[in-house]
Order: sequence, then C-alpha cells, then structure tokens
Amino acid sequence: MSLSFFELEASDIRLVILRCMAEDAGYALNESILQSMLEIFGHRLSRDRVRTELRWLEEQRLVTIESVAGVLVAKLSGRGLDCSEGRCRVDGVKRPRPKG
Repeated sequence: MSLSFFELEASDIRLVILRCMAEDAGYALNESILQSMLEIFGHRLSRDRVRTELRWLEEQRLVTIESVAGVLVAKLSGRGLDCSEGRCRVDGVKRPRPKG
C-alpha cells in the first residue's frame, strides 16, 4: 500500500506527538510545547494543525484533551502509550522502528 506524502507526514507527526508525551513524567503536554517539539523533529506546523492532530488522536482514543485557559492539554492514554512503543497498531500513526 502506497501512502501519499500528506498521509506519510501526518502519520509521522502523530507518532512524534505520542512519543513526546510518553517521555513526559505526567504523560501530558500542552499544544505549545508539542508545537516546539514537533519543530525539533522537522515538522514546522501551525498551532491550528497541532490542534487538528491532537483532536484526531483523541478520536482514536490515544489521548484525552482538556482545555485550560484556552490552551489544549493532551494526556496520553494507555492505548496511546502502547501505540508509541509499537505494542499496538493504529492506522494513521506511523509504526515505530524497533529499538537497538
């Protein structure tokens, strides 16, 4: 199955978001931090695009989202952690490479 550039990019963006959240002690990050982290990993996105990807992840039950003073704060779910570590597959999220 061949993915378009947009689909490939979106799947990588989603994996980066999940992996960044998995590294946080509380498994939660706000949209501003995620936007900065995505840029470090080569994805320069608008805040609106970050919000769109977070809502997509929420629809897949990979994160939960709370709005705090108008800023989205996403928290990783158990399913999201499993996906970030390659223990489960979700169409639309890039599968991580094996470690080592």
